[in-house]
Amino acid sequence: MASQTLSKSDYLLYLKHPAWLWLKKNDPKKLPPIDANLQALFDAGHEFEAYAEALFPGGTTLGWDPKNYGSYQSLPGRTLAAIQKSTPVIFQGRLEANGITAIFDVLVRVDDHTFDLYEIKSSTKAKDEHIDDLAFQTHLLELSGYTVRNVGVVHVNSKYVRSGAINTLELCSQTDVTESVKARLPLTVEKIAEAIAVSSQPNCPDLSPRFASSGFFKEWLEIYNSLNPDLPKDSIYQLNRLNPNLVGLIEDSGAKVIADIPDDLPLKKEQQRQIAVVKSGQRSIDKPRVQEFLSQLQYPLYFLDYETLMKTVPPYDGTRPYQQIPFQYSLHIIETPGAEPIHKEYLHRDATNPCDALIARMREDVGDTGSVIVWYEDFEKGRNGEMAEQHPDHSEWLLNLNGRVVDLMIPFFAGWINDSAFCGSASIKKVLPVLVPDLSYSVLAIHEGGTAQRLWMEAVLDQKHPDKREQIMADLIEYCKLDTLAMVRIYEDIIRSIRT
Repeated sequence: MASQTLSKSDYLLYLKHPAWLWLKKNDPKKLPPIDANLQALFDAGHEFEAYAEALFPGGTTLGWDPKNYGSYQSLPGRTLAAIQKSTPVIFQGRLEANGITAIFDVLVRVDDHTFDLYEIKSSTKAKDEHIDDLAFQTHLLELSGYTVRNVGVVHVNSKYVRSGAINTLELCSQTDVTESVKARLPLTVEKIAEAIAVSSQPNCPDLSPRFASSGFFKEWLEIYNSLNPDLPKDSIYQLNRLNPNLVGLIEDSGAKVIADIPDDLPLKKEQQRQIAVVKSGQRSIDKPRVQEFLSQLQYPLYFLDYETLMKTVPPYDGTRPYQQIPFQYSLHIIETPGAEPIHKEYLHRDATNPCDALIARMREDVGDTGSVIVWYEDFEKGRNGEMAEQHPDHSEWLLNLNGRVVDLMIPFFAGWINDSAFCGSASIKKVLPVLVPDLSYSVLAIHEGGTAQRLWMEAVLDQKHPDKREQIMADLIEYCKLDTLAMVRIYEDIIRSIRT
């Protein structure tokens, strides 16, 4: 049976799904480990935290060493000692009372028994989950005999544009959430009691995704499917665009597989299409609409894909937090109908802003006429628009390029081409193995864009992995190359399909 000591992170897991907390406390091996991409997000948060703490001068950092559990155990005592010494600002202190404990990001002294409480978040706004986080901390402070005057979230200012050294006051924004936190306190007290009871009960709560909070539903659904490997491949949990309420309705109907989902449930059009194609067992192709879509294409065809870097703290002048900055592209070119595709690519290899060199090379590789084919046009067009704004010498060319973009995802997103094996998704990762089974991302060292982004930033910006750098560069080229080759092969399959 798990310890009844409930940390803030435990409590937040309970709010995501009661079984999530129980498994962490009682059977943690069943939960997926933190992967390298998720750890990179945590590290990005720590980078922003250092800037945010600069807003509170005169602070004393307590904290603890993850490799030394004793430093965690001693943290409450060190925190109380700092409070008794009238330390004006405490970073990373911890208190515990009545079976709950939390580490505070920032405690600012008002008087001997009154504090302002701040949570540092690398998001671009204060979120509802931050209210739960701070309500837990406020309750703990009150249990410990203190009064909380003001409560705030320090977060990233998404409109900040870097010019020279990072301006901390402009990078960071503060949102006062005092009233929201205090209004949440009665419910927090109730939920803490529930969480303590659940964590110490002998049996795991119902795992169903219907009990997940909406903001973390997709994350829990992945865990749920991993915990239930014997589910049929067309189980109801494979229905696209699910939410907790709909899962509950489907479960209550008794359906176990997609084909048995009742028609009278509140289903989206995309879900209705998915159910229909599963029931038919046949791939469906709306040939007139697909032909009309293809008729807009003009040769040469340029199949284009970007890989991008993204950081919380903008790395280059003229860029914003979380801006996706292209560092690589792959291009497959079909000059005339039936011609063999020609491959070209660019990969930036140093820590300077990649855009000038990338655009210059792309202007050599992409002619002034012909369709530019992408998968999910909002992404590539968005990057082109940002580069046009920040690199005026190339603005006209980039905006003209956007006018030539055609989104190959449209026939799949609109349901003109549909197959039950797509699982209701228009993602290229779902479409490719169905239409072109001989091509696979699984054979590559890099399987998806998040890893590509992380490895490039680690190897180039952070100068990590010096012994693996060239291999990472080679792996990035192969990954991005497959993205555009996949579009070529899917396009060729579409052509064959409408001719048969």
